[in-house]
Amino acid sequence: MKPASELSPNTYAFETTALVKPTGFREYDARWWFGHPASDKVPELNLIGIQALGMGIGTMIGRRGIDRGIVVGHDFRSYSLSIKLALVQGLMAAGMKVKDVGLALSPMAYFGQFELDVPSVAMVTASHNENGWTGVKMGCDRPLTFGPDEMNELKNIVLEGDFETAGGGSYEYVEGFREKYISDLVEGKQIKRKLKVVAACGNGTAGAFAPEALERIGVEVIPLDAELDHTFPRYNPNPEDMEMLHAIRDKVLETGADIGLGFDGDGDRCGVVDNEGNEIFADKVGVMLARDISANHENSVFVADVKSTGLYMTDPVLKEQGATTDYYKTGHSYIKRRVAELGAIAGFEKSGHFFFNPPIGRGYDDGIVTGIAVCEMLDRNPDKSMADLYRDLPLTYGSPTMSPHCADETKYGIVEKVVARFEAMKEAGEKIAGHDIVDLITVNGVRVVSDDGTWGLVRASSNKPELVVVVESPVSEERKLEMFKAVDAVLRENDEVGEYNQSI
Repeated sequence: MKPASELSPNTYAFETTALVKPTGFREYDARWWFGHPASDKVPELNLIGIQALGMGIGTMIGRRGIDRGIVVGHDFRSYSLSIKLALVQGLMAAGMKVKDVGLALSPMAYFGQFELDVPSVAMVTASHNENGWTGVKMGCDRPLTFGPDEMNELKNIVLEGDFETAGGGSYEYVEGFREKYISDLVEGKQIKRKLKVVAACGNGTAGAFAPEALERIGVEVIPLDAELDHTFPRYNPNPEDMEMLHAIRDKVLETGADIGLGFDGDGDRCGVVDNEGNEIFADKVGVMLARDISANHENSVFVADVKSTGLYMTDPVLKEQGATTDYYKTGHSYIKRRVAELGAIAGFEKSGHFFFNPPIGRGYDDGIVTGIAVCEMLDRNPDKSMADLYRDLPLTYGSPTMSPHCADETKYGIVEKVVARFEAMKEAGEKIAGHDIVDLITVNGVRVVSDDGTWGLVRASSNKPELVVVVESPVSEERKLEMFKAVDAVLRENDEVGEYNQSI
């Protein structure tokens, strides 16, 4: 395959040669810059490259001896349908039996694996990435999605052109699948408490699903940016970004809503704003849900990613209810797999990916399932508002997820340097922000923990050319800021680290 820098979109070769930039194969899904009329950034992928990706997926599945049935779907971006059709061509050439569920959320495609009884999925989406990006979320062992081993295998097949064509490929468009998905979401769910809910969709694909699903469980829905618009005119549909959370806050306060729920571009994440306009970071929402779940399920086991609050370990209510939590690598594929391995009832990511095993869910991440779970928690606590439940948590001072720019080609090397730097500091007895370093958690980047429980995390983003920085303190806002400055000072020792996407 030709590197992106060697294949201009203005040449004949761009229409006749597969373009697949190697860095688009991420840790647990694929993301490429496909192009945008307002940008002069060089594309990293073309439609022939997508065909090659489809052949690669089919080749890999065939070599593993897995049944060749696969669900495909696409999000609402202007180019996603054409990308899906190119992907389907490649899948069919490799002998895959494609079941196309049409315009979909990622969890709708995952649901299709169960409802249509096929093992594999390939969902065309770039989630919350800016317009111009595309990607594919893939899996061949429901409810799991590909991790690093599978992605490396797929990358090698595609880049080396190591394809195997096979007969028997077929295509079927599945009629009426949106209704089946929504009906499954709401089956047996009925909220008795009178709730007014803002459903914010950032003009992403969730606008065609979330408001209706919430209405059908019996809550009053106030749609916000629910009209599908692939230009994302107000903000990217990312409930981890403060811009979207602020918009939800403003609508909640304007309408007197009981809660605001924000869904990302492909509907597998959910953000929360309480009735007083407080933007509750998803890791704290997870603690609230863990309290609710463990009160009804004895000895509950949870999984949380390393970006998440320390409350999963220290919360007195969770301890009293016999709950235990395992901290693991950030990433929807990692947490999903860990939840399955441990038989945990739920897993939580600070990004808003929540995973519920039976009886709540099927093990995959679905933002609407999360939103319904939050409404059910409020229903079980009729005398408390969302703000009351939030105030019941021990107070900590946490940052949003901050992402300084760092090229895909260099970000992992930078993280290795940062890990080594903190390890050397700990060994030498150096302090971090004036305090002793008592722990370094290196399961995913490095989480440096000081003697008062204040911590800071640095890791590489798995789907964008960025690093990820998060800090939290159980002591004070000042200690949080001190930790951020100390962590950032270590990052600034590397010239490759750029500006942050948002400030603390």
